[in-house]
Amino acid sequence: MTAIRPRVPADLHPSAAGSALRPVLALVGQVLIAVAGIMWLPLLVDLQAGDRGWLAFAWSSVIAATIGLLLTRGGGARRLRQSGLGRRQAFLLTPLAWLAVAAVSALPFLFSGHPQLGGHLTHAVFESVSGITTTGATVITGLDRVAPGLLLWRALLQWLGGIGIIATAIAILPTLGVGGMQLFRTESSDNAPKAMPRVRQIVITIGLVYAGLTALAAAAYWLAGMAPLDAVIHALSSIATGGHGSTDDSFARWQDSPMVWLAVVFMLAGAIPFVLYVRLIAGDRRALLDHQVRTLLVLIFVVTVLVALWLWANNHYGPADAFRYAAFTVVSIVTTTGYALTDHSHWGNAMTGLLFVLMFVGGCTGSTSGGLKIFRLEVMAIMLRSHIRSLLYPRGVFPTTYDHRPISADVIGSVVAFVVVFFLCYAAGTIALMALDLDFLTSASAAASALANVGPGLGDVIGPNGNYAALPDTAKWLLAALMLLGRLEIFTVLILFTPRFWRG
Repeated sequence: MTAIRPRVPADLHPSAAGSALRPVLALVGQVLIAVAGIMWLPLLVDLQAGDRGWLAFAWSSVIAATIGLLLTRGGGARRLRQSGLGRRQAFLLTPLAWLAVAAVSALPFLFSGHPQLGGHLTHAVFESVSGITTTGATVITGLDRVAPGLLLWRALLQWLGGIGIIATAIAILPTLGVGGMQLFRTESSDNAPKAMPRVRQIVITIGLVYAGLTALAAAAYWLAGMAPLDAVIHALSSIATGGHGSTDDSFARWQDSPMVWLAVVFMLAGAIPFVLYVRLIAGDRRALLDHQVRTLLVLIFVVTVLVALWLWANNHYGPADAFRYAAFTVVSIVTTTGYALTDHSHWGNAMTGLLFVLMFVGGCTGSTSGGLKIFRLEVMAIMLRSHIRSLLYPRGVFPTTYDHRPISADVIGSVVAFVVVFFLCYAAGTIALMALDLDFLTSASAAASALANVGPGLGDVIGPNGNYAALPDTAKWLLAALMLLGRLEIFTVLILFTPRFWRG
């Protein structure tokens, strides 16, 4: 995604709608042209493997490029370079770009000869949305028999979605003030020397870091024993914290190899704010000791120890295996990656409940992880502590600070509003799924998994050993909507349904 710095709000009145929309459509068109070019990677993989699946990518690439070229006509790109995007245009761009990419990315699935995807619009869109939102839910069974190009395309979608949400979180959401993200405006939060002061330069540097970490992960997986294509696929989905793999067994196939710990490292790498990598490159040696990162690591370590002790005490595994299974599972869920090392549904009700709660947590802001994000949970805890102190000492003054910076009432209000609306959407999604005759555990975990972009749910149907193929088509469309809603921080989508947005 191209980094955009929204300027003074631009009206979207009917009289100005055409000129206001053209730059947005031009930018969406440029993104679609880029996606069309990326489709050639799986096309070439299928050609090399002698699989006729390359035809699906060829046609999809032509369609995506044609739509992109049509959208870039009319001088929109030139107007964008001259004046930038307005606030309302930025709100419109975010969901429109993701919807457009999800739509064209579904074409290779739709045109493929796969029995669960080819010609099945619902499944094609579900798989595409799950990929681009880095959710990792799937309707495909028998991944070992899927064409290599299609497997690579699923992982590439997650990789694109990962860098896309990082760029959105850095360049757009802080300026729009969505969910307290104004706390992370680059100009105020970057304490490193101003070697790269512009947002565009930072996003480009982050893209290089993102690609470098992916290449490092691929090389590590390959050297540890994975086949080259498997290594690339898992590298793409590990750094994107997406979870798509090349086998139905996920990481259970390599459960006794060093790849388990490599996956833990790379999932954590994807869950750290990528701006911190930029600060590290700029010379800030303490960049990775950021407040969010410390909280994330402490949380993961404490929960991992608790889960390991439970597994050991209940005779599930010995001490070493208990810690390994606990660490992998906790990291996978907290970072919203969704890899599975074993069927943790057999660990007992207490562990099922704990893992269910962890699905909501997420990683750090500015990372590829979904969920509520660590910083929002920290802000809620700070606010709660301040409120309790004020009850004990009514005349006391208790400043609220985050990482030695004061938290404004605007940020606190945005965080509270986000958390409330997040759980309202979650409750509505759960009830809607139950209305489709799904059981409570499936409905509750599917809604949580989709909204937090985790991937697998809980239970026998959509748990680690299941998938979403058996759900009704209506449920799949609903879950796809929840995936997009959660990935785009909810308010960037909901605001488009308010009449005042369109009145200006």
